Amino acid sequence: MNVSLSRTTVLAGGLAAAALALSACGAAPNAQSGAGAKAATATSAKDFGGMNALVTAAKKEGTLNAIALPRDWANYGALIDGFQKKYGIKVQVDNPDGASQDEINAVTSRKGQDRAPDVLDLGSSFEISAAQQGLLAPYKVASYDEIPAAQRDPQARWYNDYGGYMSIGCDAGRVKKCPETFADLLKPQYKGQVALNGNPTKSGSAFGAVYAAALANKGSFDDIQPGIDFFAKLKKNGNYNPVESTPATIEKGETPISIDWDYLNSGYADEFKKKGADWKVAVPKDGKFAQYYSQAINKDAPHPAAARLWQEYLYSDEAQNLWLKGYARPARMAAMEKAGTLDKAAAAKLPKVTGTPTFPSNAQQSKAKQTLGQGWGKAVSE
Repeated sequence: MNVSLSRTTVLAGGLAAAALALSACGAAPNAQSGAGAKAATATSAKDFGGMNALVTAAKKEGTLNAIALPRDWANYGALIDGFQKKYGIKVQVDNPDGASQDEINAVTSRKGQDRAPDVLDLGSSFEISAAQQGLLAPYKVASYDEIPAAQRDPQARWYNDYGGYMSIGCDAGRVKKCPETFADLLKPQYKGQVALNGNPTKSGSAFGAVYAAALANKGSFDDIQPGIDFFAKLKKNGNYNPVESTPATIEKGETPISIDWDYLNSGYADEFKKKGADWKVAVPKDGKFAQYYSQAINKDAPHPAAARLWQEYLYSDEAQNLWLKGYARPARMAAMEKAGTLDKAAAAKLPKVTGTPTFPSNAQQSKAKQTLGQGWGKAVSE
């Protein structure tokens, strides 16, 4: 997320998520002793004695500290409201437009404080680094086995939840002919118009954009450098726009072309249509890149039971279909379709993409992240 990942300043366009109470350095009471200690080490609902006991423990805590969850990002507003209504637990969202790296930073800098994040929603390369740093608590949700094996950590420290394909969004009212491929983006008529949703060294969506550009330019999961070179070329010819793309910048005409996840661009299309704007969405055939965001629990969560209940909720049929209504492809989509619990109407509205998506390995993503860290600044600053 970003919109440093900034999930986007946005992505929400006016996010109304509640800010975390800045109760400075209070210790996290629930994770220190008694029931809190048990919750902090629980690896499944069974450790609580079942779901009913988990719900009771979470309600007793009464609060869930989330971070970087814009209400307009993949239907997060409906998910947050649904959880609060179902369990009566207050969800406090800090830094809603923050990036994945901001989430990790908050975990480390607020360790032991009652305002530390309980749960994390991380871009694919960031959950790996968080796990490597020992920041995440292993926990298997009830539907863990229905998450594809390639999309979950064997130790259950993180698992994919929702995702989609990198796409090109375009304001057809301001752009005469909308681009549909990465090759198109190099054309001179797009001078100063091509933006990203954040910085790829911090933002999962921007990271995906560079990976997709690499695939479109003879790169591979092992070699993201061609993607960096592509944006350097965009910068050199004047097409790259350094403004972080958000619904607000799009409406103002500051970022008329935005490379972002298809579920975000599709959601914008619905929203802007109500305001009389024509936002087109294309999944580029020359750089088809799919990725998911992952959920995780802070090992030192101040509300450990609520954190685990949040995970159970997000992987329920109810919440997975809410992702779908936000144009995001839920991780349990195949299992739910087989069981007949998938919202077919919502699934039918997804942008059409052919073929089976493939994903870079943990090692490939770590390598790509390192390469980006070393070369991105130079590529877009000269």
